[in-house]
Amino acid sequence: MPAGSVAVVVTEEIGVPSWDLYELSIPCTVFGKPQPDLADPWYDLRLCGTGAGAGGSPTGGGLSLRTPYRLEDLVGADTVIVPSVPDVCVEEGAPLPRELIAALRRAAAAGARMVSLCTGAFALAEAGLLDGRRATAHWMHTAQLAGRYPKVRVDDSVLYVDEGDVLTSAGLTAGLDLCLHLVRRDLGAHIANQLARRMVVPAHRPGGQAQFIDLSVPARDDAGLSPVLDWARAHLDRPLTVEDLARRAAMSPRTLYRRLHAATGTTPLRWLLGQRLARAQSLLESTDLPIEKVGELSGLGTANNLRHHFLRHIGVSPGDYRRAFPARPPRAAP
Repeated sequence: MPAGSVAVVVTEEIGVPSWDLYELSIPCTVFGKPQPDLADPWYDLRLCGTGAGAGGSPTGGGLSLRTPYRLEDLVGADTVIVPSVPDVCVEEGAPLPRELIAALRRAAAAGARMVSLCTGAFALAEAGLLDGRRATAHWMHTAQLAGRYPKVRVDDSVLYVDEGDVLTSAGLTAGLDLCLHLVRRDLGAHIANQLARRMVVPAHRPGGQAQFIDLSVPARDDAGLSPVLDWARAHLDRPLTVEDLARRAAMSPRTLYRRLHAATGTTPLRWLLGQRLARAQSLLESTDLPIEKVGELSGLGTANNLRHHFLRHIGVSPGDYRRAFPARPPRAAP
């Protein structure tokens, strides 16, 4: 017996470029390339198209894919993986193919381990396979996932979620984290680590998706609050209070609380903390300032306090975050 049969869904027939080459390549690379010195036989990979027959499925990048298997071949696979679904299904609510949803339900009922990468979670949720479960997707789409499927307990802070027979990952490279986790579950840590070395990636990344979320801009600003929020962002190194913001906005603390909550969905103190964390992230990415100075300039105080908030809200230490984002040569802070 192979290490397991893996069926990967390739969505077609939406009328738009419908599959992401990067996320599709991840399970193909992990499960489709034999590794005889690690496990022989390796996994048995099937690409299953949702269109009629085995026709070409466009990527939108000048390529097309002809799949040798169809949706009925999902049933009987040990693991079913759904990579990203078309953007139009996520952002505009266009329906996913009914045949796909029915096939996912049949595969799950037959005992398959169900896996989604990025927005593939929308397909599992539509099939009812995430009801009552914790799940994730790319952080840019988790709010839509939670709003559309309220029975799903969406967690936007993690790289992947393992619920036993149903697993979901965040977007893009987080799909690789999850696929390596599947190998670790199936064949053990040693084989997963060796495979990760061959792919020149860490076998396990520290932290979660929270370190990649853009905290710098609130979702919605009340036009009347914009001046005071801009002022607060410019003075994050000060020990600001709700009373300071209310005084600057010429309103009572209660009114400020109500309007800020309506505009951003959070409280004044949590908004301030989010802005301080965003400032600290920016300083860690773009300067070589000591951690103590980053804490001071962001208003988070001592290095220990900065570390506490980073571990709690970002999921990694400030040092690990800086090593993960060496995006540009260091420069002095303004």
